[in-house]
Amino acid sequence: MGKIKGFFSNVMSEMRKTSWPKSKELTKYTVVVISTVVIMALFFVLVDLGVSSLLRWYLEL
Repeated sequence: MGKIKGFFSNVMSEMRKTSWPKSKELTKYTVVVISTVVIMALFFVLVDLGVSSLLRWYLEL
């Protein structure tokens, strides 16, 4: 039981040392992450459509 208490004590100590982002920074980071995910999703949709079209065209030959 002492090891568990020591573990959580160490976790709390490290959490106090952590530098948390301010609201403005957090908003900026969130926008960057969401826009990156949207761009990557669109890229993979386009690649999937292209590969699917090529395979359909090839199989019709």
